[in-house]
This record gives sequence, structure tokens and C-alpha cells, in this order.
Amino acid sequence: MKLWQKNTDTHKAVENFTVGNDRAFDIMLAPFDVLGNMAHAKMLASVGLLTHEEAEQLCSELKIIYKEIAADEFSIDDSMEDIHSQVEFLLTEKLGDVGKKIHSARSRNDQVLVDVKLFLRHEITQLVKHIESFFALLQQRSETFKDHLLPGYTHLQVAMPSSFGLWFGAYAESLVDDVETLRAAYNVTNKNPLGSAAGYGSSFPINRTLTTELLGFDDLNYNVVYAQMGRGKAERITAQALANVADTLSRMSMDACLYLNQNFDFISFPTELTTGSSIMPHKKNPDVFELIRSHCNRIKSLPNEISMMTSNLPSGYHRDLQLLKENLFPSFAVLHQCMDMATLMFENISIKKDILADKKYSYLFSVEEVNKLVLQGMPFRDAYKKIGSDIEQGKFIYDTHINHTHEGSIGNLQNEAIAKHMQQILASFNFDKVNAALNRLIQ
Repeated sequence: MKLWQKNTDTHKAVENFTVGNDRAFDIMLAPFDVLGNMAHAKMLASVGLLTHEEAEQLCSELKIIYKEIAADEFSIDDSMEDIHSQVEFLLTEKLGDVGKKIHSARSRNDQVLVDVKLFLRHEITQLVKHIESFFALLQQRSETFKDHLLPGYTHLQVAMPSSFGLWFGAYAESLVDDVETLRAAYNVTNKNPLGSAAGYGSSFPINRTLTTELLGFDDLNYNVVYAQMGRGKAERITAQALANVADTLSRMSMDACLYLNQNFDFISFPTELTTGSSIMPHKKNPDVFELIRSHCNRIKSLPNEISMMTSNLPSGYHRDLQLLKENLFPSFAVLHQCMDMATLMFENISIKKDILADKKYSYLFSVEEVNKLVLQGMPFRDAYKKIGSDIEQGKFIYDTHINHTHEGSIGNLQNEAIAKHMQQILASFNFDKVNAALNRLIQ
């Protein structure tokens, strides 16, 4: 079934090529298509394009479909072009002419738009909640290992003392900024495009404010042309936010791979969380972190992929936009899986003690010795030259005791302040408002 078909059958090759993988990805849109249909039916009744009885009939059947989707008992038939065709077919099969009325004052263009925005809003919500729990683990690990020192590096050269408190805490704070960008993506996706029709509005006296309220959107995409132009833009902005989370996980995983290396030997994991070699019996490979790194690096390419797929498109709808789902939709599940695995690894990590006692890390303390001289009154540049000369002449003497007290340093991690910042951002999401609106719609 094709919503646009009239009396001529499409060539099979054209049909197969244009439908592509849409059915598989449209299953992910199914619950949101039903919600959009319910809101649209209620709105049509409010402006007299349906009777209230017809709207109730449609919503009753849509609730049945919604429950089938939730129970994983729903599918898109091979004869259907997409989720929109499938739902309308089921409504028409049950309700006859009443089912055929559901598409009044609407185009498949704005139907796809609202489905995608509802999907992205939901997925961002779930991702933010998952990040919140992973953030809490990193902060907990930061506190647990705050006294475990390790070398800090610049240019991958030994630089200054660091700690696992700083290391875990750094990635926790990185997630704060990542959630900030997810908040921006959420703001963009949480605007209602429904009613823009094919991108130029409708001559029907529809009430777009009502569907906005019914679906829990914060506001409208007001201009109907821009509502259509928002397809691709919302995906690109969301992809950039996902790429930021992926970048944090990827960089963290690279550190873990280095720290597990025998030449670093800072951390270890239970044997069952590592993998072996087919010929080298001693190997304990960090495959989990290597795969997190690769998955996340692929997600980091998403914003550019979407940008290239939408480059040079004029205003209005274009079929190019269909392919955005294939690149973006699976990325949410991948990020969830990566965080699950990182959680498993960090819950079982062992940290080596007294790493900096090794003489090869002695130069880590050169800055500490410079600063001691400065505190005694010597100008910094003179202190720098003296310690540099001592190092060159093999006379460098150092003390492993460190006393860093400023905000965010080894001795003052500021984890509570970082957590407060995260909570402020999380509180700015209107998850409760959205949930309440959708619950009213489906109950």
C-alpha cells in the first residue's frame, strides 16, 4: 500500500530501491506514528473535520495498535511502503471510511517529521538518563581512588603528577558538557512540525497549538516551510550531541588501553573481562575498550555524514532525507551498549598503588621543586633554570609529597560542584511534562 499511489503500478525495481530499508527503521518509529495519529485525530475532531465519535473510534483502534507495538507483536507487511501506510491500512481495515479520514489536513511529509522528532526526543531522554547513572559511577570511582597517583602526560611525555581521582573526575565533568549539548538537541527536537503538511501549510482550519499540547511539545515550528526544512537539521544537531558523548567515551577508552599496557601497568581487570590470543598464552587484551573506541569514533563521523547527505538541498522535501534514519537511529543503541560495557569494566577495575615510586617518574616532580623555590622567594624564571640545571647535571633531588589545594586539583577535586552542575542541567529537561502529556493521550 502506498499513500500516494493512484492507478499506475510502480516498476518493481523502482519500488524496491525507493523503499530501501525503510520498513526496518520505521518499526522504530511505530509507537511515535501512533501517538501522532492520535493527536491528529483529536485535533481534526476539535475543528469539525471528524466527529467526536469518529475520533474516539480512531483513538480506540490506535491504542490497540500501540499496545501491540509495546508487546513486540506489531510488524510492517511487505506490501506496505512504510509505517504510515501500515497504520492507515489497519485503521481502514477496521473502521472503513472513518480510517480513510485520518490523513485529512496532513501530508506524509509532516507525518514523518513529527514521528522523527518524537523518536529523537524519546531517545535523547533515555540517553540522558543512562549518562546520569554512568556519571555517578565515574564520580564514585573518582572519590574511591582520589589518593591513587599516576603520571600525567603532555605530548605523551611524562609531565606532572596526576591522580585517578582527577582522571575519573575529568570524564565525569566531560559528560556534564555532553549533556548540555544534548539539552540543546532536545530543545530543537521538542518543537511540533505537525500541520505543516507538505511544507506549505493547509487550507483546512487546523489547530496546531492543540497537537503541540497533546504531544507534549514545548512549542511549534511555526513557519511551515521551515518546519519542513527542519528535517535533516534536527538530525544533524542531534548527531553532533551524540558525537560529543562518543568523543568522551572514545578518549576514555584510549586511556584505558594505554594504562592496561604492560609498559604503563597502572590498571588491571579480572581475566574474564579481557580476551586472549590464539598463539600468545600471556595475553590479556582490552578488546572491550578497543571496540568502544571504534564504535564511538564511527559515531563521531555522523554529523559530517548527515551534513554531506543534506548539502545543497533547496527548501522543500527531498527523498535524500529518507536515508538519514539509517545513519542516525542505530547510534543510540550503540552508545547505550558502550556505556553498559564501560560500566562493567569500571565497576571491576583494580588500580595499582604507589605507581609514582618508580624512579622513571622522578621528573614528574620537577615543577613541584620549582614551585617550592618560588614559595621561598626565588623568582620563577630563576627557579626554573636552577631545577633544569640540576636535572642536566644529574643532581635533581625531589620529594614525592604533593600539596595541590586549589579548586579542581588533586587535593580538591570539586566533585560536589560538578555534580551540582549536572543536576542543574538535568532539572532543566521537562521529562515529567512530556510523560504526563503522552500518558493522557494513550490512557
